[in-house]
Amino acid sequence: MASTSDIRKGLCIRYNHDIFKIIEFLHVKPGKGPAFVRTKLRSVTTGKVIDNTFSAGHKIDDVRVETHKFQYLYNDGDTFHFMNTGDYNQITLQKTTLDAPDLLKEGEVVTILINSEDNAPLSVDMPASVILEVTHTEPGVKGNTATNATKPATVETGARINVPLFINEGDKIKVETEKGSYMERIKE
Repeated sequence: MASTSDIRKGLCIRYNHDIFKIIEFLHVKPGKGPAFVRTKLRSVTTGKVIDNTFSAGHKIDDVRVETHKFQYLYNDGDTFHFMNTGDYNQITLQKTTLDAPDLLKEGEVVTILINSEDNAPLSVDMPASVILEVTHTEPGVKGNTATNATKPATVETGARINVPLFINEGDKIKVETEKGSYMERIKE
């Protein structure tokens, strides 16, 4: 058993007869009244996100997890196929267990959290950023750069991301996986 002081991003807990992964948390100490922890939890079975508030010192039932490196192979519809880079065993996961499935490129190595009690995969942690090639975007209009202007672009995985006007088709860009936002252009 853990307490609210052990809450951190990525921690898996048992709550309401389900397993949830903490995706955001905030310790709050108001001037009046007891402290509490405001959390955002994602169900690892359904993908549903809920908000919950735990009072300070509340006991939480954490789930023991192991992390393994897996390589993304391919997907067929909502089923994604991964291969363990250590023993080459393959597993399949549903799209709902992935945080950013539209940014996943074939061959990308991800970290998968596995419940150590029953060896069930719980969630997929993407790398902090991925490098993707822009496959389609409109050309930028010259002289339209007075402000921080952006335009939509489609990357090789099919995701749509807002990019600065100077990005062209064929450019490689670094994308932050947590927010799905443009970080920088990659020079080759």
